[in-house]
This record gives sequence, C-alpha cells and structure tokens, in this order.
Amino acid sequence: MDHIVAYGPFLLKGILVTITLSICSVIVAVSLGLAGALASKSKSALAKKTASGYTTIVRGIPDLVVMLLLYNGGQMALNYFGSVTGLWSYVELNRFVAGVTAIGFVYGAYMSETFRGAYMAIPVGMIEAGVSFGMSRSVLFRRIIWPHLVRLALPGFTNNWLTLMKSTALVSVIGLEDIVYNGFAAGRATREPFTFMLVALAVYLILTVISDVGLRVLERRNNRGVVRGIWR
Repeated sequence: MDHIVAYGPFLLKGILVTITLSICSVIVAVSLGLAGALASKSKSALAKKTASGYTTIVRGIPDLVVMLLLYNGGQMALNYFGSVTGLWSYVELNRFVAGVTAIGFVYGAYMSETFRGAYMAIPVGMIEAGVSFGMSRSVLFRRIIWPHLVRLALPGFTNNWLTLMKSTALVSVIGLEDIVYNGFAAGRATREPFTFMLVALAVYLILTVISDVGLRVLERRNNRGVVRGIWR
C-alpha cells in the first residue's frame, strides 16, 4: 500500500492519459463510423465498395497489428518522404497521436456497422411521412433520422465504447505512458508487478462500470415512450 501511495501521482498521470486517449479515439471512431455508414447507403458504387472494404479489412486485422503498422510504418514513411524531398531529416511520430489514430481507425469500422444497422432499422414509413410533409433533408435528418439513429445505435455504441476503452491498454507497447505502462514501470521499480497490475485492473473496471451505467441510463431515457419498437 505504501508503494501505491508513493507512486500515486505517477499512476494518476497514466489514468488521465488513458481517459483522454479513450475520448479522443471515440471521437475519431464515431466520425469515421458515421462517414462509413453514409457511404454504405450512398448511391455511388465506389463509396459503397470503399465503405465495405474498410469495415471488412479493418475488422479482420488485430488491433495491435494496426497500431504497430501505423506507428512504425507511419514513422518510416514520414522519414522516407522527408529524406527524398529534403524537407526534414528525422521526425518522431507522436505516440499519443499514433494511438488515437490507430484505435479510432479500428473502431471506426465497428461504429460504421453499428450506425448502418441502426439506420436500416428506422421505419421507412417515418421517413416517407417526413418527405410527404415537405421536410428538407436537413430537417428530416434532425427531426426524424437522427433521434431514431441515436436510440437504435446506443446498445451497439455502448459495447464498442467499452471495448475501445479496454483496447487503449495496447498503447503501452509503443511507449505511451498510460495506466498500464506506468503501472508496469512502477511494479518493476518496486518489484511488485502484481500489485500495480491489480491497480490497473481496478482502474479499467471502474471506468467501464461508470461508462456502462451512464450509457444505460441514456439508453433508457432515449427509449421512453417506446414499447417493443412502437411509439406510444
């Protein structure tokens, strides 16, 4: 316990990195997910194939492989481009940016399928009713499509968010000082790795429980007035 107290600020720094990384990554994932869902419903064959290829390929590659490819491969590509053009001699890719990009890119594929499924579950009659009332596309999206999309996508979004948050532990392999990296460093310094890994376990468990409870409350709030998919 004394060692945990002594390394408290160090562990707190790792917790803040983990939380910040999770939030930034989910923003990227949601943005890519919405773009992918829109592309999959587009009339353009190229957009549909691009969205389908993105979700199929990314979901078939382990998260760790994507992260290492983006971090190591991205750094090599930047330095090669710099040497060829003479614009710079050496650039070290920011670990936080690499982590956010990799996790957001991976979970953007899952979010895309979540939003696509939610959109397909919206009753066509409601959209047709909005069109018949003369709603513009923006009004139709704001008043009908978006509220239904959020309500139907929340269960899948919750699952993706919880998995994404746990996947942030992978950034420790590229040297980003998150709770896992700092916990391992503290455990190695004090020769108590098990104790500090238990602390990391507790942190992730607390974060996921809080997130799950909060998102379930939000889900129930969005489902008020809905009984078995039928509006009262």
